[in-house]
Amino acid sequence: MAEREQQAILVKEIQSRFDRKVKENEISFLEYWKVQVDQVAALKPEGIAALQMHVRKISDRMANRIRTLKKEQ
Repeated sequence: MAEREQQAILVKEIQSRFDRKVKENEISFLEYWKVQVDQVAALKPEGIAALQMHVRKISDRMANRIRTLKKEQ
């Protein structure tokens, strides 16, 4: 019985560490892309076309990163 309790404690500890790491990664991801969007927001584009171009660049970079991560799985 004690062995099962130890296993349950170990599983909870591993799950806790995993959840913490996932949260840290998500925060890091969001901080990076927030900086990218803030840079576009700070620009003074000369029209909607220039703004759209910047947003497309960010979207393309995000799509490229998603493809890269999917290849690694």
